[in-house]
Amino acid sequence: MEMNAFDQKLNRYELEDQILYTGFSSYEDAQKNAEEKGGKLVEAAFRDGNDNPAITNEAGLLDKKLHYFVDAGEEYKFIHSSDPAFKDYADELQKIKAKLREDAPDERYITNFEIENSEDPIVVIKNGHFESVTSRERSKYLKNAKVYEIAVSVPKS
Repeated sequence: MEMNAFDQKLNRYELEDQILYTGFSSYEDAQKNAEEKGGKLVEAAFRDGNDNPAITNEAGLLDKKLHYFVDAGEEYKFIHSSDPAFKDYADELQKIKAKLREDAPDERYITNFEIENSEDPIVVIKNGHFESVTSRERSKYLKNAKVYEIAVSVPKS
């Protein structure tokens, strides 16, 4: 089983003449994996709510040295857990959640792990306001989003 730098399982897709690996924790993680496998970095696009990748360069991940990007139109913004802004949203969400549940102060610190430890969390913002928290994998199926991930392409042997 292939893993990323955070010991999370990589996704493996078999295309006609190559195998794609996605789910990397960073651009550098993918770069290292490509070197180890003798593969090359490519951009994989997931469109139309499906889990079938297409190789593209629409989002420019290779040029920008990014590992993940979502285009869901102007009203939506997806903030990945690796984005520095994510911590601000996660902290704010924990405060709101604690207030709604009227948790004791001790419990607020314990529940901080929920967002941080969920599987590769993504904060979804709609028109500048928090909408939900989802996972990177589920983002492929939301809001007719176009999800772009850095991938390692290895020729089939």
